Amino acid sequence: MADPELKIFDYDKAEIGEALGSYQYILTQEMLDAFRASVDDPEAPFPTLGVKHDATAFAMVYDDPIGTVNAGNQVEFFNPPTVGKTIHVTGRIADKYFRRDKPYIVIEATAIDEDGRLLEKLSTYQLKKPDELGKKWHPEQQ
Repeated sequence: MADPELKIFDYDKAEIGEALGSYQYILTQEMLDAFRASVDDPEAPFPTLGVKHDATAFAMVYDDPIGTVNAGNQVEFFNPPTVGKTIHVTGRIADKYFRRDKPYIVIEATAIDEDGRLLEKLSTYQLKKPDELGKKWHPEQQ
């Protein structure tokens, strides 16, 4: 059952520039260690990538019963986060468009630390019609 405070995502009503959820958390040593272990890199500097800032910001505002297909990501890393610092995240719908008659949205999330240092910007490109997946290879299912 959907959270009564969440809006049901409607592609036609979504607006470019629309603010999504904003939140903050403190980066702990345990979070850093878990991320480094998961990527098998003892010096991985950006555990924020594992938090999925974009998806979290979207899910704070919308319930999306249709689902999505991840069509790509673009990540810009600026400054590695510091353990013990508070990270502030903001999200927005950066773009929406049709490609080959299929609806896409771009969700952007920006993370800065408590000192105002820009940590990362993440853009996720999503196909908002997941029932299209596989039709290219299985036209008989159309």
